[in-house]
Amino acid sequence: MKIGLEIHVQLPTKSKMFCSCPTTEAPGPNTHVCPTCLGMPGSRPVLNRKVLEYGIMLAKMLGCKVADTAWFSRKTYFYPDMSKSVQITQYDNPIGEGGVYYLGDKPIRITRIHVEEDPGKTKRTGDLSSLVDYNRSGIPLAEIVTEPDMKTPAEAREVLKSLIEDIRTVLDIPGDGERSIRCDCNISVGKERVEVKNVTGLKNVEKALTYEVVRQSKILKAGGKVDRETRRFDEERGVTISVRKKEFEADYGYIDEPDLGVYHIREMAESIRIRESPQKMAARMAGQYGIDQKMAKQLVNTSVDLAGLFENVAGKHGTQAAVKWVAGPVSSNWKSLDASGADVKGVIGIIDRFVAGEITDTECGIEIKCLMTGEDPEKAAEASGDLDKIVSDYLDQNPGIVDDYRKNEKAANKAIGFVMKSSGGRYSSSEVVDAVKRLIESRL
Repeated sequence: MKIGLEIHVQLPTKSKMFCSCPTTEAPGPNTHVCPTCLGMPGSRPVLNRKVLEYGIMLAKMLGCKVADTAWFSRKTYFYPDMSKSVQITQYDNPIGEGGVYYLGDKPIRITRIHVEEDPGKTKRTGDLSSLVDYNRSGIPLAEIVTEPDMKTPAEAREVLKSLIEDIRTVLDIPGDGERSIRCDCNISVGKERVEVKNVTGLKNVEKALTYEVVRQSKILKAGGKVDRETRRFDEERGVTISVRKKEFEADYGYIDEPDLGVYHIREMAESIRIRESPQKMAARMAGQYGIDQKMAKQLVNTSVDLAGLFENVAGKHGTQAAVKWVAGPVSSNWKSLDASGADVKGVIGIIDRFVAGEITDTECGIEIKCLMTGEDPEKAAEASGDLDKIVSDYLDQNPGIVDDYRKNEKAANKAIGFVMKSSGGRYSSSEVVDAVKRLIESRL
């Protein structure tokens, strides 16, 4: 089985790719359009420079060789959601080629990355009629094409998940933003390749590919032949549906775009610096600070800012302090931070006081929690005192847990389970875990 992905990323520009129409949410259908993005006679495209910049950033993130020059082609477009019947894209000279993306230790080869304009949206209104909204037409896309290096639908989902996290960090796209990331999934169980177009959402990517594995396997087992075709994924029924026979490259009739010139981008590419992606950050932190790869990924995936705080504390007070406090109570209460409106930089001041011996281990944990959650310090201290007593009494009665913890940290699970059960849900699981580990480590 071979699986490859074509990931389409809407780039976060303020205006469309070849005109000044805004890319923000429109007040109604066909309101953010103009003669250029509709392809009216006499209109001419003008390239948005930011599109090239974003394309170069993604190419660098993926380790691609960035081209010295860039130009565009017209691709024959067969469907009504592109009113000018051609799509301006890149064909024989993409922005980047020959990269690699790592899922853990496994390399996923990147064939190419190019930029192009997005079509509009088609909405079916009946068996024989549809409505088209061209507001999206002309919004810039980057298309990332991978080699068929993924072997299972689950693996494809993991690659896409990691890639989306990295793209959003490098391009500074908010995770809850309106910008969409869509995916075309290419899969071949036997020899022939089938493409499932425009799948959105990680779950749907895995579901669509899983359905195709079963469908194609059944055909082959029955002695049939899988057709080379394009299909779409029906989310409600969880099935793929044939749309058309798959076109070949020659069918698109590519020609050079006569209204756009050749762009020399080497100097631009050399001047662009990109942020470290979450996956690279996790790998670097694991090596630099000697922490477990799982912990590094958990810190980064929770928040790049949390990982940055870990590095600040580790640089100032050492890795052990960063693991104890940032990977402990700070990480556990991170979701409460936005609601409390607290400045997380205050955490470093609290840890400074602990290292200086001005506050105890318990007081440090309480202050961090109260800073991040907005909880009343007196009530938190009272609750923490009760929790610490429950944990301490249990450890007094079971000293072997401390000895076992030296060999395997999972030994703490016995104490965690007891405290959760005996406290009747008075404390959150993160509070219990932090207290148990903190008090066990104080006895080592």
